[in-house]
Amino acid sequence: MLARAQGGVDKLSGLLTPLARLFAERGESLYLVGGPVRDAMLGKLGHDLDFTTSARPAVIQELLGQWGEKTWDTGIEFGTVSAVRQGQQVEITTFRSDIYDGVTRNPEVTFGDTLEGDLVRRDFACNAMAIELSLVDDTLAPRFHDPVGGLDDILNRRLDTPQAPEVSFRDDPLRMLRAARFVSQLGFSLADRVFDAMCDMAGELERITVERVQAELDKLMLGARPWEGMAVLVNTGLAAVVLPEVPALQLETDEHMQHKDVYRHSLTVLRQATELEDDGPDLKLRWAALMHDIGKPDTRAVKDGGGVSFHHHEVVGAKLTRKRLRKLKYPKHVIEDVGQLVYLHMRFHGFGEGQWTDSAVRRYVNDAGELLPRLNKLVRADCTTRNPKKARRLQRTYDHLEERIAELAAKEDLARVRPDLDGNEIMQILGLSPGPEVGKAWSYMKELRLERGELDREEAISELKKWWEEENA
Repeated sequence: MLARAQGGVDKLSGLLTPLARLFAERGESLYLVGGPVRDAMLGKLGHDLDFTTSARPAVIQELLGQWGEKTWDTGIEFGTVSAVRQGQQVEITTFRSDIYDGVTRNPEVTFGDTLEGDLVRRDFACNAMAIELSLVDDTLAPRFHDPVGGLDDILNRRLDTPQAPEVSFRDDPLRMLRAARFVSQLGFSLADRVFDAMCDMAGELERITVERVQAELDKLMLGARPWEGMAVLVNTGLAAVVLPEVPALQLETDEHMQHKDVYRHSLTVLRQATELEDDGPDLKLRWAALMHDIGKPDTRAVKDGGGVSFHHHEVVGAKLTRKRLRKLKYPKHVIEDVGQLVYLHMRFHGFGEGQWTDSAVRRYVNDAGELLPRLNKLVRADCTTRNPKKARRLQRTYDHLEERIAELAAKEDLARVRPDLDGNEIMQILGLSPGPEVGKAWSYMKELRLERGELDREEAISELKKWWEEENA
């Protein structure tokens, strides 16, 4: 792993050597630090590099001004200055030894004097390693620093804190959400003491702003294994604070009676949805997969003869989803699209195998709109039965629906189903002025279009007049 990290730094030597030279000439040390070092060891060094240095902010700003094509000092009050050169962004921060008040997560910024003091205050040991950009005969000669055992944690794919987790999480409770996020992103597991501290301190998340919670949840949901990160949130009690609808699913038994509970089913659907993605992580699809059954606890009813039902859980679930995402301050388009996917996820099951009429196909496509590709993936992911025969039957039915959509789309523009008569024509034919009656007539013609397909003009006019007579009889 060290060789891999060394190779990552060597590839950037053309950019980093001049930067290291500038700091060395001022008698200052410079270290690649944190996530970039971890990622370099994992073979995925990115384009945003973080550094720490003995230099104070004014010196950093001066030196980056000489090195970079563009610099900015947005975080200079926290000791951070940034720059970009040849597309490579760097962020350099003075050694820190902050003091936390235990009330907010905002520290009293204090600059430190040693690398070790800076590293020990970081969130996790795997992020507390550094590569010193030292020079030998004006050639980059990186030196590895690991005072808290971060390399061992990477080798064991383990998340542990540099100091006692209780101290780390009391300083900044957001680190507990980061732990779950790193489980999702990196596939690491939690050290026992970290897990125990998260369980004991879950309530500390109340100190974190909604905006920061949302940002961490997004990173978790977009990770390689979001179902594992979400399981950490639930198992530690963090989800009960920031996303209580998910752990609430543990109280219910799935209606198929083949899963431990709806919660486990939902994590499986989330995993299967990620496997169906074809253009990178899809945040809306993943949220819909996780939340699709959250209406079940409120709609659970015991059936005569045994078993349970969850009638209209998709309606209740859509409302709960929108409510939760609003509380988390998601953008309106995310709230509406995820809520609509939850609302529509049962629509497929309203039709038996082979019963997809033209009308049913039109309504399915029309209701889904631009969400159709996501809805198709969600519906497929929602199959978690352990019965191979039933699974094959459902897959055939999914395939049949998509074939029917393609067949009908070849004949009609399913993406833009509109009435055969527009509002102006309706007013002219019925002698109406703009108002609610025109809207009702338009809605009727839209329903007729969905039910029967395209009508020729004379037939459409005849049907409109017939409806109008019946409305006014």
